[in-house]
Amino acid sequence: MKMDAKFIEERKDDLEKRRQELLKELNEDAVQVAEHDYSAKFVDYGEKDDENAAEVATFEKNLSLEKTLEVSLYNVNISLKKIEEGKYGLCEKCGDPIDPERLKAFPSATSCMSCKKKLL
Repeated sequence: MKMDAKFIEERKDDLEKRRQELLKELNEDAVQVAEHDYSAKFVDYGEKDDENAAEVATFEKNLSLEKTLEVSLYNVNISLKKIEEGKYGLCEKCGDPIDPERLKAFPSATSCMSCKKKLL
């Protein structure tokens, strides 16, 4: 499969949908503190020991989720920028084209499978 304008436009649509999903999730579990920075929400269940324990557990879950979502959002934004610049689909490590099937499955991929395997 070749990366023509239609293919790139489809990936752009996929990336923009994913961006909206990520922003929605971030706004549910975190508070935006800067343009590209979020802080996990700390919920208040009450003053009892079991409620305090639940608060900490929920915060830890939200903190982990927030970091994962932020990284995903960052990668989606980078991919959208690359589309605008005409550099989408090139491996950041070796500069070779990323397999279109990989981009179809994972539109914000930044490396080819060969380079990705080297990192593992």
